[in-house]
Amino acid sequence: MKLLQVLFLALVQLLGSSRGDDTRVWGPGLELADRLPLNARYFFVESRDGAGRIVPQQYRVLFKGHSRIGSCRVKIEQIDRVDGSSIIRYKLMETCWNVEIHVLLGERHLGQSPYRFEGKLYTENCYCPQAPLEDWMEQIGCPSEDVQINSDLIPFRAVNFSSLRPRIIQQYDKPGSVSLCNYVVKDNQIYRTCYGRYTGFKMYMDAILLSLARKTLLPDMELFVNLGDWPLVTKGGHRRTTGPYPIFSWCGSEDTFDIVMPTYDLVEASLEAMSRVSLDMLSVQRKGVPWEEKVPKAFWRGRDACRERLDLVGLSQQHPDLVNASLTNFFFFRDEEKKYGPKVAHISFFDFFDYKYQVNVDGTVAAYRFPYLLGGSSVVFKQASKYYEHFYSKLEQGREYLPLKRDLSDLIENIQRARQQDDEMITVRDNAKAFVDQHLLPRSILCYSGLLFKEYSRNIVSPVQILPGMEQASQPGTSSYCECDSVEGNNHDEL
Repeated sequence: MKLLQVLFLALVQLLGSSRGDDTRVWGPGLELADRLPLNARYFFVESRDGAGRIVPQQYRVLFKGHSRIGSCRVKIEQIDRVDGSSIIRYKLMETCWNVEIHVLLGERHLGQSPYRFEGKLYTENCYCPQAPLEDWMEQIGCPSEDVQINSDLIPFRAVNFSSLRPRIIQQYDKPGSVSLCNYVVKDNQIYRTCYGRYTGFKMYMDAILLSLARKTLLPDMELFVNLGDWPLVTKGGHRRTTGPYPIFSWCGSEDTFDIVMPTYDLVEASLEAMSRVSLDMLSVQRKGVPWEEKVPKAFWRGRDACRERLDLVGLSQQHPDLVNASLTNFFFFRDEEKKYGPKVAHISFFDFFDYKYQVNVDGTVAAYRFPYLLGGSSVVFKQASKYYEHFYSKLEQGREYLPLKRDLSDLIENIQRARQQDDEMITVRDNAKAFVDQHLLPRSILCYSGLLFKEYSRNIVSPVQILPGMEQASQPGTSSYCECDSVEGNNHDEL
């Protein structure tokens, strides 16, 4: 059965471009609409002319289906991308059933439209886990392994929290400088105890665990999550007394053992698109200013989180014809505002891409804007750094981004070279977009998180128990009519 499901997904993608026309339709919002409930389900449409060129089009997407209040209510958005293709994303207002999704150009059906679903399409907030984690991941086409996960888990082949837990708490229960939470997942319910003065960011860890638990049956596991910016588990040196300890962080570094997860920013963008957030990995791909009309300069805005950011502003002052970089706030280097100011007002992130080149410079740790820069319509120059996010190991410098020295001393010559290699820069930009589509969209974020928890949970050798004093992280309330079908009831036919 699992093999048939994988073959079915591959067949759907193949058929999406073989209807006797030059239009391709594909993506999880059609192929997995009944197995991957998201706040914003999404798919792609690409039309080509007789010469094989992608042609921008205005598509029509019609929903037919039923909900508890009558017809299925849905919000639909088309995002036109720089290459001429389009993202179609849609948000269900409530659970719907007997749904047909019609994808049309004029009156002509595209791909395998209409796409029919006999069971229910749940909203993101419905608690309707469909299968054990490993089975569910196979159903939605997740990778079976990941190089970063494999590397991160090497030091933690046998995790015994009976002995580790008190030592971790003793070392990191430092309310003024460290915030972390001890989580337990038991019977698909989430529990935690948090330590530290500032623990508000637990909401993001709650969000990914609760979202996965609504979709699949998570394995029982215990984990510690760092809520701060800096990785905690130092390799060697005088600060290393015991361990290493299996602590999850949003950012890793070359000199720490932390197990890296997708950042809280990517998690929120994946779960709250078309709702609480406006900037996400789909909306950032809106085409904006055409390449030939972009300003041929490098652009940057941000706060004074590290010395190199001030150096970048200094380069902008010396080379205003090549760099537009300014600080929006002074906090760490207030005494240097006269030299590197004045500070400027914030502008929309989408307006960054009026420029051909973007500069990605570390903040206190890795700059979490990097995924969005890759997803935009500019070329990214990235500073060398010891810090990394969960996906960096898959990137190839010179292919999806252009590398810079740590001190940015080669930025000016790299911009000058880029100006002389416009066609090559377009290729780098397009490679970055392809990377984003493969690794950084919502399905990939859920897949990475699921795979990480699956592999990690196998390494726990101590009993997983709800500990005294733990607080339960509750599922959000919903008015979306979430009466769950059985797994067998979710049949999907393509006609």
